Amino acid sequence: MKPSAARSPQSAVRGWLLLLCVLLLVWQPLNLSLTTAGRLENLSLRGPGFAFILVARLFAAGLGIAAGLSLLQRKPGAVTIAKASLVFSAVVDVLIFATPWYPNNRPPGDAAIVLAMSLLYYGLWFAYLTRSRRVGAVYGA
Repeated sequence: MKPSAARSPQSAVRGWLLLLCVLLLVWQPLNLSLTTAGRLENLSLRGPGFAFILVARLFAAGLGIAAGLSLLQRKPGAVTIAKASLVFSAVVDVLIFATPWYPNNRPPGDAAIVLAMSLLYYGLWFAYLTRSRRVGAVYGA
């Protein structure tokens, strides 16, 4: 019998934890592909700053996939990887919204609002991973 099969149903990945896994595994890569596909033509005009943002977003999506898979498979260190993914994604969003490197069509003043909502999103998921009893039960944290 595998050690993971001996775990109680209480330690199953479900609810908010499953939603986080789906967001990390599906939404983040999908969002990256949809937003980047239309902006790749700007690479020669925007220069190295834009290229840096693209590489950072690709790394953030890859880290998110690794975190989602680790969480679903209940691997040791999965929560730490997920927290690192959330922090790195938040840093990338700060770079996107606070620098002129990434092209956008938002009206002036909207970037601060969108950035605040993005940081709230990542902060709430980070707090969930830190304080949730379910996360503690599933991963022994």
